[in-house]
Amino acid sequence: MNRPRILLAEDHPHVAEQLRRLLAGAFDVVGVVVHGEALVKAALRMKPDVVVTDISMPGMDGLKAAQEIALHQPSIGIVFVTVHDDRALARKALAVGHGYVLKNSAGEELVDAVNAALDSRPFVSASLGSVEALMRGATAPPP
Repeated sequence: MNRPRILLAEDHPHVAEQLRRLLAGAFDVVGVVVHGEALVKAALRMKPDVVVTDISMPGMDGLKAAQEIALHQPSIGIVFVTVHDDRALARKALAVGHGYVLKNSAGEELVDAVNAALDSRPFVSASLGSVEALMRGATAPPP
């Protein structure tokens, strides 16, 4: 059985390696790129099952890259992994992709987020509250 193919975009080499190792246990990581332009080119060429991308990267950011990928290859799942715990940014990201994972919880949540993307289900880090509350625009997660 073929494992799902993941393309990773992260501009910090140490973080990229940590994420690659985390993902490699359950998926085939087919490439690692360091900026949005490279992500778009690689995604359109490789056609991975899921893209896992940082938002803040040099040049084209991950959000803009994801919009380009979704426009040309809407079947590719997209999961954002970021330090930004901004609920408005998370809503914006979920309008384009399937998942929004905070880097400080990636060890516990990233594999689940990728699996959700493979099933076309939304996923957000637990610290941001439920997907439903987030998309309603609730200002804070429940206590």
